[in-house]
Amino acid sequence: MNGKASKGEKHLMKKNEIALHRVVWCKIRYWQRLHDASDETLARYLLLSPRTLREYDHDAGNLSLKQIENFLEATGLTLEQLTSF
Repeated sequence: MNGKASKGEKHLMKKNEIALHRVVWCKIRYWQRLHDASDETLARYLLLSPRTLREYDHDAGNLSLKQIENFLEATGLTLEQLTSF
């Protein structure tokens, strides 16, 4: 082995990776469960509608840095704290 991944291995690695927005969204939903927060409360923290939360459950690709920043500010968390649990 030369230490380099073959094209097939690269494709497999890409397929198994989880997108950053998905990881962050899962952490936000996990925080919601830990704190028994309603969808309405979470939506208010993110400045979204509750319907958008459900859409993000399927595809969080539109989750913006501003929305994450609003959530962190509303909850008093840092990005490091959010991603550590």
